[in-house]
Amino acid sequence: MIDLHCHMLPGIDDGPTDLTTSLEMARVAVADGITLTACTPHIYPGLFDNDASGIAAAVSRFREHLEEAGIPLEITQGADIQIVPELLEGLRSGRFPTLHGSRYFLFEPPHHTVPPRFLDTVFDALSAGYVPVITHPERLTWLDDHHYGWFLEAARMGAWIQVTAGAVTGRFRDQPRYWAERLLDDGVVHLLATDAHHHARRPPLLAEGREAAAKWVGPEEAERLVSDRPRAIVENRDPGSVTPPAGLGGERWRGSVAHNPAEEGGLSRLMKRLFRKSA
Repeated sequence: MIDLHCHMLPGIDDGPTDLTTSLEMARVAVADGITLTACTPHIYPGLFDNDASGIAAAVSRFREHLEEAGIPLEITQGADIQIVPELLEGLRSGRFPTLHGSRYFLFEPPHHTVPPRFLDTVFDALSAGYVPVITHPERLTWLDDHHYGWFLEAARMGAWIQVTAGAVTGRFRDQPRYWAERLLDDGVVHLLATDAHHHARRPPLLAEGREAAAKWVGPEEAERLVSDRPRAIVENRDPGSVTPPAGLGGERWRGSVAHNPAEEGGLSRLMKRLFRKSA
C-alpha cells in the first residue's frame, strides 16, 4: 500500500516533535503493509512556513535515519498545502512541492472556515495543468448538505478526493464517518490516506480503512484506493488513464447489499449501515 498523506517528519509541523516518534510511526506503517509514504507537512503561511527545499532536505535526512534504523519504508515528499492566494504561484515556482514531483498536489481546505472561491480555485489549478487532491473533506466542521455538493462538483471537474482511512473506521467519531461513507457510497473517492501525526494518537494505519471501505465499494475498488491510484500519482500518469471511481464513470460494485441506482442516497446508506452493524 502507498500512503500519500502523512505527517511523519520530526519537528516540522504539528506532527511528531522528535525523531524517536517519527521512527516509531515508520515502524507502524511498515507493519501495516505500507511500502511507500509521502511525507507531507503542512504549508500554511504564517503558521507552518515550509517550502519545497526545506521539505526535501528533511526527507533526505529522515531517509538516512530510516536506513540506519533498518526500517524498510520508502519515502518521498509532498506537502499538505492550505488554500492560500499564492497557491498557483507557489506551485509554478516550485516553492510548493507536488506529490513526488508529479502534477498532483495535496489541496487542504480550511477546517473551520468556508473558503471563498473554492471551486474557482480548483478550476484555476486544473487549468494550469495540476490535479488538486482535496484532503479529508469528511472532517471539515463546515461540511453540510449544501457544501457537500461542492466536493461532488470538484470531482466532476477533475479534482481527486482523498478520505482519511481512520474516518471510515470511526477513529474521528460519527460525523466524519458519516461523510466518509457518503462520499464512498456516491463513488467520488479516489484515495485513502492516513493523515497520520503520531504512532499512537494518529497512527499511520491504512489497511483497516481499506477493509472498511470495501464494504461500500467492494474489494477491487478498495485496493485501488490504497495501491493503484496512489501508484498512478507517483508515476505521474494522466488522470484520464486511471480507472475512475464509480460515481465518475467507473463500475459500480454489487456486493452483499445491492447497489440499486433507484435507491441512491439515504436509503442505500441506511441499508449498508445496518448490514455493517450486523456483520
